[in-house]
Amino acid sequence: MSDNNLKSLEAKIDELIAFSAHLRQENESLKDRENSLLKERTQLIEKTNLARKRVEAMITKLKALQDNA
Repeated sequence: MSDNNLKSLEAKIDELIAFSAHLRQENESLKDRENSLLKERTQLIEKTNLARKRVEAMITKLKALQDNA
């Protein structure tokens, strides 16, 4: 292998290593974002369920008041 070919191959390998490191970092960032979004989704579902239960309780009370009137 000539010196130029070897240097070219070495440069390409260095590029691949750098790109691989970039992809690893991006992957970790995306995993962190996914975990954050899943946590937020869980919290929103809990809030929605709580709001639904409160609304249902209000409706039940209003029906009871209407029936007593």
